[in-house]
Amino acid sequence: MKINFNRLGPSNDSRIIVIGGCGGIGRTLVDVCIDINLRVAVLDLKESLKKTPPPYECFQYSLNATNEQEVIQAYNSVNEEFNGCDIIVNLCGYIDEATPVKDINEKSWELMINNNLKSTYLCSKHAIPLLENSKKASIINTSSSLAFKGFKGNASYGAAKAGIIAFSKSLASELAPEIRVNVIAPGAVDTNFLYGNNRKIANQNITNTPMSKLASAEDIIGSILFLSGDASKYITGQVIHINGGSLMP
Repeated sequence: MKINFNRLGPSNDSRIIVIGGCGGIGRTLVDVCIDINLRVAVLDLKESLKKTPPPYECFQYSLNATNEQEVIQAYNSVNEEFNGCDIIVNLCGYIDEATPVKDINEKSWELMINNNLKSTYLCSKHAIPLLENSKKASIINTSSSLAFKGFKGNASYGAAKAGIIAFSKSLASELAPEIRVNVIAPGAVDTNFLYGNNRKIANQNITNTPMSKLASAEDIIGSILFLSGDASKYITGQVIHINGGSLMP
């Protein structure tokens, strides 16, 4: 198949599920996907769908991504609407105030692991049947620069995000060549997800970032669209770093 390099992202007829599509990066991605005529399903928490409703063109379904039955039900509903899917973008995640390891209790640790790593496992596992009949199937999971670069107070978040990378690489090996699996690893992004001490730390480290600013949501979605399209059809099991040069592994 000849690649149209005038369009490096997904083709017009692609069906995409954006998990966490009401958040800063997610909503920006959803708006762009609609602009380029993709069929878009937004899965997010009920309260998020109510607070930041997706555009009317989207199919939407409430989802707690840590609950396996809810993931299955949401995907079944998308399948009924779209008759399969081509692209899964998993942007769901959770971060808390920076906390030293000595002060992290077991409940807080499990909350971080469940909302980042477990949710990625469930949303990837149950996406496989949805993607099996697609000729351009792609899963894009979300890690973080903190999976590579230790910051005080972010041990549980960094551990969860590092787990997503290891999980996604193994999954890429299992599903190739039919389904590609890749990971984006953003640095600090200027959205509501970045708050409290974490925003303070990020702002303090801008001087150590060659691009000299926090990323915007728009800075992130270009890589997602690239990994969703034919121009990246020979890329799987990879991590795309989007951090303004603050980390150069």
